[in-house]
Amino acid sequence: MFSPHAVCDGGDLDCGSGLLLIIKKAMDPLENGQILEVRSRERTVAEDLPAWCRMVDHGFLGSEPGDNTIRYFIRKGAEQTELEQDLEAAKGYQWSVRVRGENDLSAKVHSRNHTFTVGQPADFSPKVNAPSAIDYLIGSLASCLTVGYKAQASKRNLEIDHVELSLKGGLENVLYHMELEDEGSPKLSQLTGTFYVSSPESETVLEELWKNTLARSPIYQTLKQAVKIEIRLSIVF
Repeated sequence: MFSPHAVCDGGDLDCGSGLLLIIKKAMDPLENGQILEVRSRERTVAEDLPAWCRMVDHGFLGSEPGDNTIRYFIRKGAEQTELEQDLEAAKGYQWSVRVRGENDLSAKVHSRNHTFTVGQPADFSPKVNAPSAIDYLIGSLASCLTVGYKAQASKRNLEIDHVELSLKGGLENVLYHMELEDEGSPKLSQLTGTFYVSSPESETVLEELWKNTLARSPIYQTLKQAVKIEIRLSIVF
């Protein structure tokens, strides 16, 4: 259909989660009038990408099915000078939440368009009315790595059948946190777990993907400065 001068792959990213930055970076070296091919598996791109092209004066040339993806073609329009500004804006982005205490020993967290309830900081009962802060902290790491791994694979067109991370951790002394003892520390002692992945890809590729996921995970890279983290990669065929 078209002969692109450059190609970029957005995997499953949508236009609001980084795809536009990837497109801008790939388009920046092109001359006006040259064509960029964008590959994506995210269905919302079909509507959002043409709208973005109209807004920034690029020419949206159309799309066609590819190999497990959709290929979109963009003709570079007027010279775009805001790439560095957009990259700097992304680097400086600040996430914010608003937390309000409830009548019981819980709090309601408001984050963008979502609201969720958090229970006592380190409740270790088998059943709770709301996850504790520790649950969310461990869940944050586990979800960051699980979704991050899938995103890394998506951008490389790697086939992943199933991923699952089992993660657990304990406090150095929960009794100090509960004011039942006066010595010790309430901090997490360590986090251990196993990351299971099922895929037809080679072990070497999957291991490299795992290393890259750890290197680029904001939650892992933050927590490992304070807590010993041991997560074993288990490849299941």
